[in-house]
Amino acid sequence: MSPEEERHDKQLKQYLRNVLGFRPGNMELYRMACIHRSSSHKDVVGGRINNERLEYLGDAVLSTVIAEFLYNKYPTAPEGSLTELRSKLVNRERLNGLSQKIGLSQLVVMNSHVHAKSANGDAFEALVGAIFLDKGYNKTKKILLKKIFLVHLDIDSISLEENNFKSKLLAWGQKYHRPIEFRHKVVKEHSAKRLYEITVCIDNQPQATVQSFAIKKGEQEAAEKAWNKMLKDF
Repeated sequence: MSPEEERHDKQLKQYLRNVLGFRPGNMELYRMACIHRSSSHKDVVGGRINNERLEYLGDAVLSTVIAEFLYNKYPTAPEGSLTELRSKLVNRERLNGLSQKIGLSQLVVMNSHVHAKSANGDAFEALVGAIFLDKGYNKTKKILLKKIFLVHLDIDSISLEENNFKSKLLAWGQKYHRPIEFRHKVVKEHSAKRLYEITVCIDNQPQATVQSFAIKKGEQEAAEKAWNKMLKDF
């Protein structure tokens, strides 16, 4: 092992112990989890050594852990909502961010001339696969939930955000410099109740209109209609 490899090995051991809270058994698994395919090398029989196989395994384990967690956390949520939330928690962008938050990205070994957007997320999944093979499912689940997901993510907020079409629409407008406006008009008034007509406009052009007795609820419904219309148009 070269001095550089020894230094990386020491950093990796310290990382697993200090950040994730366990002592590794089979260090070879964790070394492999950090090797991006751009830095592959061959074993004694000519096989390529990188984290792709561990990534494959870790993807399946991670999906199962999160599915089980969400099933228990939201006992009345329908299958579609659970599936959507799981996909938001384990998508590549989220895993890339988690890899950076927990410091794993600093341990990824890859060719400096290669720009791979998914390298950090791939390493995250590979690390999950390595922990699973080394420690088993229950230990892996404990580490993922208690050391990573429940520490670095507000899952309840993410759950609400996924159903917040107004926020989605406003974020889209900000990203693409398209002004979004919600217009309100009272169309009926009876006793203490007012019925509002709520229209969402993009670039000053009406996109969707609903009627509601509650402005906030109506804005969400109008935003959802506009959002779904955009998806169909594109």
